[in-house]
Amino acid sequence: MTENIGPRRELWILGIKPKTGREEILSSYLEAGGYVCRVEHFDNLVTGRPLGIVLDISPFSDDGWGILQKIKSSADTRDIPVLPVFLSEMGKVGGVFPVAGFFTLPVDEQYFQNRLAVYGLTEEAETWDLQSMVVSRSGEDKLSKSIETLGFEVIKGYTGKEALALSSIHPVYMIFCSQMLSDMSAFELQEHLRLVPYSSNTPMFVLLKDGMKDGEKLAMSREIAHLVRKKQLSCEEFLGCLRRRE
Repeated sequence: MTENIGPRRELWILGIKPKTGREEILSSYLEAGGYVCRVEHFDNLVTGRPLGIVLDISPFSDDGWGILQKIKSSADTRDIPVLPVFLSEMGKVGGVFPVAGFFTLPVDEQYFQNRLAVYGLTEEAETWDLQSMVVSRSGEDKLSKSIETLGFEVIKGYTGKEALALSSIHPVYMIFCSQMLSDMSAFELQEHLRLVPYSSNTPMFVLLKDGMKDGEKLAMSREIAHLVRKKQLSCEEFLGCLRRRE
């Protein structure tokens, strides 16, 4: 299945230091799914242009959060899909976080609106009265205005708990959430939303802070550590997340 797939069909694994062996389980899962994959470096992204990136954001990663911010803040690489994963120190797959996408703050309005159109998320707003939720401590007024320009009503939640309460009584079409809230991370909010009937399949976009200090990166990795399974995800479970994302 993989023999006729050219270089542009590759999935790159980032956030793992080469020759450590931490990529072996993940690589075997991807290869079982018919993908060509390899451990790579951010500096090669512009010329390599892989199909997508599987990125380790665990505390054991090689600056996974920093790599994510660089990918999504560069016009040359920000359109490449990224699937964040949590790998143990030995490389076991403990968690997968298939969010709809990422945008860096402050949001480039034209790029933001163009990407939502590419995703096919703006067409329904012309016909129906739809709502989008922005979850952020600051409210993100500029982003909210961009969403309203597309024809959506914006509902704001300032904490993860408030967003969950609103979601339980008021279905929304899509959600934009800061990567770290006062009470939980965007990934934790996504896990909770999967349990809410109205929001189990709602696309969530994560808003990335422009630049993160080392302490903030470590805090983010530790924040999501309690979301991962103590038992390794099976190949089938992992590929199921990857396919839902495609």
